[in-house]
Amino acid sequence: MAPKASKPPKAQPKAPEPSKEYPSISALHQDLYQSSRPFLTLAQTQGLSSLTPTEKSAYANSRFLETGVWKTWPSPQQKEFWAAVEKQNIPIPLSQPRKLGKDSRGQELGTYKVEEYAQYRKRERQLQELRRESVRFRDRREKIQEEETFEGAFEDEKNRRKLIGLLQGKRMGLYEGNPEWDDVVPIPQDDGEGALAQIAYTDEYAEAMGYLRAIMAAKEHSPRVLRLTEHIISLNPAHYTVWLYRASTLFSLQSSLTEELEWVNEVALENQKNYQIWHHRQLLIDHLIPTISPETIKSLEEDERGFMTQMFEQDSKNYHVWSYRQYLCWKLDMFNETELRSIEDLLRRDVRNNSAWSHRFFVVFSDPKYATQGSKATEHDPKIPDGVLKREIEFAEAATFEAPQNQSPWNYLRGVLRKGGRKLGSLEWFAGEFVKIGEGEEEDVKSSH
Repeated sequence: MAPKASKPPKAQPKAPEPSKEYPSISALHQDLYQSSRPFLTLAQTQGLSSLTPTEKSAYANSRFLETGVWKTWPSPQQKEFWAAVEKQNIPIPLSQPRKLGKDSRGQELGTYKVEEYAQYRKRERQLQELRRESVRFRDRREKIQEEETFEGAFEDEKNRRKLIGLLQGKRMGLYEGNPEWDDVVPIPQDDGEGALAQIAYTDEYAEAMGYLRAIMAAKEHSPRVLRLTEHIISLNPAHYTVWLYRASTLFSLQSSLTEELEWVNEVALENQKNYQIWHHRQLLIDHLIPTISPETIKSLEEDERGFMTQMFEQDSKNYHVWSYRQYLCWKLDMFNETELRSIEDLLRRDVRNNSAWSHRFFVVFSDPKYATQGSKATEHDPKIPDGVLKREIEFAEAATFEAPQNQSPWNYLRGVLRKGGRKLGSLEWFAGEFVKIGEGEEEDVKSSH
């Protein structure tokens, strides 16, 4: 029967603690490794033959200790060996330092300074504990949801994930760090192999779009989808697909469309040249009209006109707003005096606003109460009342006196005459107010300059 190996003494001599500073944690580990083999180092530097008998004995025992050959000896011999190790103050040899690996940035951990590595290890321990807590939250989520403390636990988990991101040295994504989205596996952007011009999206936008792709693939329509699309629109209000999916979600949830219009007002005022907003707004109006009373429709007309006035204060010739206004005229039957007065107000501010002149022409000569359905803007419409023609001619003439060289009212006059089937010569007397032809080549032209 093989002799039972003796256990090493509980208190063994330690390698001397280095007091010098080290350029890196790897340098410290290497020095500790060498310091745990003082007699081997002595033999390598001075030569084994130059050692004293005591040093040679200590060297031999240190080699026995390192190789572990002493474990095969009889128990009495092992006891004698450990007594000699203790007497000769031979330290327990440390293992060869292993590579420490790399951090999340790809930097070799061995290049860290000693204090930096200590802080790194502390962060890693914190991360491990936080991750364990996060896993426990996921495992207990269904049970927690039934408890009154769920909201608090939910917020704790969000804060926990923020801290995880902070300790990892990277910002935790808004959705990655929100337990509400744990059930969604984001679908990344796929431009295909060899894409010539990949767009460098921000991390925030790329993450949000990854979650939207997954949501759309699952055909989910829920309140969180509205929050997600609102976030993406704040980052890229020109994303047509996001607007469409938001609209379908609103209709699926039967959400308040008036509240949506108020939100869209804010987005439109901040994004004057965005046309996707106006298609979304048309969809809202199309779905809203059948659900409200005539009185509410009248109120909606006033609200929409007031909002468009706000838009025109920033850009009175915004093409998207004018196109939407024509749509509203048909949808809300805005062929009325209120609409004409609103346009007159805009023309008083800027008589050269061709967009306002064009819209007035549309309102006057497309009015379904008297205009021929389908009549083109440039063709004669015999159904236009003489009173309407007279009013519009007088309106354009008054504007012409204000700025004779302004082409807008002159062009408007030409259009009115054509709609009424009248010749340009019928207003020659009026044109003569601004140009007088004298004898020979003499001319007297009235100008606003």
